[in-house]
Amino acid sequence: MATTDSERPVSLDDEDDLDALVADHDRVLVEFHTDGCSMCDAMQPVLGNVARASGVAVATMNPRDDPVLVDEYDVRSVPKLLYFEDGELRDTLEEGFVPTDDVLTFVGE
Repeated sequence: MATTDSERPVSLDDEDDLDALVADHDRVLVEFHTDGCSMCDAMQPVLGNVARASGVAVATMNPRDDPVLVDEYDVRSVPKLLYFEDGELRDTLEEGFVPTDDVLTFVGE
């Protein structure tokens, strides 16, 4: 797993990467996406903006790379945003494309 910086989202490979990121940061936003998803691709600049404008660690991952995550987080559509605070899943958002200001509100910024 790549280390996080405040400039852009990191890419996670599997559940272990996700668990490590959540354990290492007080606040984490993760986008579940799939390859070829145009709405997921459209979220990339938004996630970059959130990474730069907030104190939240931002990451992306394809849950199909670790199918346990699909069931664990009830992934029915992508993009799906998951917000973790203090190691716990606090909220999820599955509304397709979400503008930067709405994502910042979602994570409490």
